[in-house]
Amino acid sequence: MSEWSLPELLKNLHKDIEGKLSIVRTSFAHPGAKGDGSENVWLELLNTYLPKRYQAANAFVVDSNGIFSDQIDVVVFDRQYSPFVFHYQDQTIIPAESVYAVFEAKQALNISMVKYAQEKVASVRRLHRTSLPIPHAGGVYPPKPLIPIMGGVLTLESEWKPALGESLLKQLEAEKGNSKLDIGCVASHGYFFYANENAKYDLKPEAKAATAFLFKLISELQFSGTVPMINIQAYGDWLLEEE
Repeated sequence: MSEWSLPELLKNLHKDIEGKLSIVRTSFAHPGAKGDGSENVWLELLNTYLPKRYQAANAFVVDSNGIFSDQIDVVVFDRQYSPFVFHYQDQTIIPAESVYAVFEAKQALNISMVKYAQEKVASVRRLHRTSLPIPHAGGVYPPKPLIPIMGGVLTLESEWKPALGESLLKQLEAEKGNSKLDIGCVASHGYFFYANENAKYDLKPEAKAATAFLFKLISELQFSGTVPMINIQAYGDWLLEEE
């Protein structure tokens, strides 16, 4: 009989993430290093456990009109069908059509951080996205509808008490449209997500929050389908601007 234990594996995955975030918070003195360290913990988790069709990176997002987003801590994007616009020396620029989800990663959740994350998410959702008809053996499929871009927050702790309560809910519900946050993880306390079926936020206090959040994110990505066929020539046309 196998001595493996699935509950133990899932518990230890969470403990690993929470432990790494705690080490960054208590050991890194410089605020910039602390922020980079936390961000890298989340990037490592996503790049290890998301299916290989996805990749996560710190990046800027750009559209074919030449408009850029703010710098985003964690962008989950398509790597199966979509090209980079630019990638050099840790600077990554991703076409808007490739994006599945964007996250702001910080040490602690509070009202300023949530507002900041909402602004960052909106800077991506406002971008223009193309969608071309898809050729196949029998003809051409019409352009695929654009998938919603998920937005969220990733933190170790919350400055609110309770960590996932009315204060958080009030700020989440204050911003909808381009600024809406769909999902978030507070590793020491739980996670939240926006349930489309009843148009309400579900706050989930959870002892193994990082693992629970990861599985919820993967589930949501499964239902989001595949990004549209990008009109890469619309980006290439900017080459003519220099002539």
